[in-house]
Amino acid sequence: MLPLDEILAMQIRTIELWHREPVTNPYVEQGEIRSILAIACQQHQYNYLLWHEEDIARSPDVTDAQIANVKRNIDRYNQLRNDWIEKVDDWLTDDLMSRFIQCRPDAKLNTETPGSAIDRLSIISLRIYHLDEQLQRTDIDNAHIEKVSQRVAICRLQHAELSDSLKELSDDMYAGIKKHRTYRQFKMYNDPTLNPYLYNRVKAEALR
Repeated sequence: MLPLDEILAMQIRTIELWHREPVTNPYVEQGEIRSILAIACQQHQYNYLLWHEEDIARSPDVTDAQIANVKRNIDRYNQLRNDWIEKVDDWLTDDLMSRFIQCRPDAKLNTETPGSAIDRLSIISLRIYHLDEQLQRTDIDNAHIEKVSQRVAICRLQHAELSDSLKELSDDMYAGIKKHRTYRQFKMYNDPTLNPYLYNRVKAEALR
């Protein structure tokens, strides 16, 4: 079964941990990422790294060279983030098969996969953490506190509602009421055989 409560607790716990210590996956077993907690943590880790690269990209005092490096990091982490969304869904496919779950003839697909929902919960958890950080500042006025507090409340509501919806979806999948399928992202911009700028550049260099 999908241990949703453990995944949600992991997301919150590791955000706090990674702000104090190097970013690592504490659920790796003998050098391998096998459990759903380890897979979800790896996916969450790329969201964490992506979040902080995005912060750097918007700093007005960074150089053009730094921006170029940050942009490459953002592309790389975003690709990895999407790859590991698929791995979450692949784990769920394997677990459903191992339990011989048979879908009802009238079972329907959901509009998003559990992996995508876990990704969204990861991002909301990051947003809540960083909004809470804002409330700890000593250089803000009451208007700022009120604005941030309202956003924290909305994010917590969104997190709770999405968590409940994902729990219901998971229960329905294991009961055979809903179908599950991994949706492949097929990102094209990082593939040198699919990105026109990249493969045309290679051709142009070959003709020189």
